[in-house]
Amino acid sequence: MRTPHFAATTTGPAAPLSVVIGAGGTGGHIYPGLALADALRRAVPDAVISFVGTTRGLEGRLIPEAGYRLHTVDMIPFDPALGARRYLLPAALLKSGAQCRTILREQRAQVAVGMGGYPSAPVILGARMAKLPSVIHESNAVPGRANQFAARLTPNVTVAFDRSCAHLSGGEHARTVGMPIAAALARLDRTALRAEARRELGVPDGARLVLFNGGSLGAARLTEAAVGLAERWRGRGDVHLLIKTGPAALDETRRLLGDFPVARAVPYLDRMDYAYAAADLVVCRAGSATVAELASTGVPAVLVPYPHAPGDHQTHNARVLSDAGAGLLLPDAETTASRLAALIEPLLADPARLASMSGAADPGPHAHAAELLAAEVIELAHHRRHLEHAA
Repeated sequence: MRTPHFAATTTGPAAPLSVVIGAGGTGGHIYPGLALADALRRAVPDAVISFVGTTRGLEGRLIPEAGYRLHTVDMIPFDPALGARRYLLPAALLKSGAQCRTILREQRAQVAVGMGGYPSAPVILGARMAKLPSVIHESNAVPGRANQFAARLTPNVTVAFDRSCAHLSGGEHARTVGMPIAAALARLDRTALRAEARRELGVPDGARLVLFNGGSLGAARLTEAAVGLAERWRGRGDVHLLIKTGPAALDETRRLLGDFPVARAVPYLDRMDYAYAAADLVVCRAGSATVAELASTGVPAVLVPYPHAPGDHQTHNARVLSDAGAGLLLPDAETTASRLAALIEPLLADPARLASMSGAADPGPHAHAAELLAAEVIELAHHRRHLEHAA
């Protein structure tokens, strides 16, 4: 992608590219937003990029840790489980949309981006109020409620998977760019990094590594099944389990594992490139970011969709891999240690099948999605500046 030049105005030097990104709640919306921000910075090093979120989600930690400013607004989830509080949603949306309009003006933003999830909807509404261009990115195969709403407020819709288009207003005009993922994963060479990754993660020599990844907060169902497998395989030296529990479940999981040498529990994995390079198989939820990472890195997977995801979108996400032969789909209710053992043991004993599953993964556009979405954002900023000069 060419490096853009933002020309000087007649009243002073060029204003830097300024973009505000709405992303929050879970890592599935935050990490793609961060990947986009990093791609924008690579293309326009002096770009001013900030985020909008709430005080509820992981954005309060993840976004500042990545070096970006976070603005918070008073938005609530698009969630029927809120009960009577859901009737407060229109008022919360209007209030947080007005807050975003103020943020956009203070940041002198040229473009607003919504990455999905309830914190991003007010950013798109705020952009509409401020008469700024905006773009949304839908990461799931079945769109969430926030983007179903936001798609009615902007003509610029991008998606990670083609099958999302049928569920969005204006979806027939949507552009498939893939799922923005971290640069370290987009360019991952599993073979080259494997030995180093296994050393760093403490995988015993000769052992097959099964990674349990329940997402940014962990997944109780997966952790429980992993502990059961550790007990079942406690005497084996040819397999090792790495269990990402999330912070809340770490102490209890370690207590249950005791001194089983076959498994290790961690609260979080800072280096997912190491985790994917070292793993022979992943057992995971089917969030859109995880599915895109697996498709790009080619790690075979057993996918356990979260059963309460809106629109059952994780099942639809998982089918992107299972339909291609790159993963196996296992319903949450069936995910027990014994059921997993029946699936995993034959796979670990059949390297050729694991290799076939890896080869079936289709990277699609994911490895370049951050750059493609960044190019769209920059083009919108250029168009806005052109209109301002013409006026």
